Amino acid sequence: MTHIRVPIGVLGLALLAGLAAPPALAAENPAATPTVEEQRLDRAAPQEILTRSGFDTVAPQFARALGKARSYAQAERVVERQGARLWQRAVDRAQGRGPAGGDLSRDDDRPLYWARLGMTREVRQWQPEFGLTEARRTKLLAALERTSRGQDTIRYPHTETSKASKGSKGVKRILVTGFDPFTLDRDVRISNPSGATALALDGTVINTADGPARVETAVFPVRWQDFAEGTVERTLRRHLPHVDLFTTISQGRVGRIDVERTNGAWRGGFPDNENVSRTETVPVTDPASQPQWTSTTLPYKDIVAADTGRFPVYDNTSVTEIPAGGTAPVVRPDGPTAGSTARAGGGGDYLSNEIAYRATLLRDRLGLHDSLPGGHVHTPVLQFGAGNTDPASGAVTDPQFVQNRLDIIAQVRSILKVAANVTN
Repeated sequence: MTHIRVPIGVLGLALLAGLAAPPALAAENPAATPTVEEQRLDRAAPQEILTRSGFDTVAPQFARALGKARSYAQAERVVERQGARLWQRAVDRAQGRGPAGGDLSRDDDRPLYWARLGMTREVRQWQPEFGLTEARRTKLLAALERTSRGQDTIRYPHTETSKASKGSKGVKRILVTGFDPFTLDRDVRISNPSGATALALDGTVINTADGPARVETAVFPVRWQDFAEGTVERTLRRHLPHVDLFTTISQGRVGRIDVERTNGAWRGGFPDNENVSRTETVPVTDPASQPQWTSTTLPYKDIVAADTGRFPVYDNTSVTEIPAGGTAPVVRPDGPTAGSTARAGGGGDYLSNEIAYRATLLRDRLGLHDSLPGGHVHTPVLQFGAGNTDPASGAVTDPQFVQNRLDIIAQVRSILKVAANVTN
């Protein structure tokens, strides 16, 4: 997830304004107003992505099932079941199981993203006869987000009951996270290779020198508020004590992969997928003891030295800090200095840096810094092929676009194998 700052254009804001809910509907039920993300759903590219993957049926089928609910308890069951079904369907499609549903390549992460938004819009606009408080609607939306992102289906072959179960019977455990597409007002066709990697690897086994390693994955939203509300910690807390390796993944720079050495406790204000900006210290539940920096414990030297694929891999040590006693930000190529205040980690000051900061801070709070390899990997920017770079007139996919995504997925898998081989 790149941290380059790009302002929201006037044209983008005008387009969003034009996609707002009809005034009558909004006045009758304010909760029915689609979110900024949901408003993008009716554009041509998202609809084509859904149609060409067969995921255009997801929201209508969900709406029919939800409409049959005669109580809140029934609605909860529908939401949780259908959310989990969407995640599994996306994983199955990515891994070649079941029908492709259309000619869109199976490695594509975008059908999951746009289908989920169709479902959340249905929940937001649903007015059941038995009545629905906004608190309960919010709870339904949270359940849908959790289940459709694989966040509650992280399961390894053996029961996670104690530290002793870690790596039992020689099966290592790897936990990987990805992200939704983002910067969609720049180009609504965008795919996120980290999300595609999560779908491609969920539940798979990587054979290492020490035996098999099981990979479990989840995907996170590109929204500041969800992170402030603890979505990362809720998902990872019960698993970190029992895994052998974890890495958060996002899209970063053009043409390169970075293993980010240091993560900073700062939000730099770049708009999220709701076009919301946040410029502040990363909000955590224990701010009094919050460190300005956290560090990777991934075996970065081994990863950088290995031949993992076509993209060069770097140990990125650069950060931006306000030095102790200073007032202005300074770039430090070799990492932070003592007593400094974070303004950007190696992965920037956006949500990619924040998920890395939160995950590694959680690792440290759990007392796992010296025993659990974990950190952040930035993939290359997923680029469309030559002649297909115009967001206004370009195709939603092309052969080079697909090949770039497949190469990134394969290289991340190779990086995980290297890291797992080093893990004791």
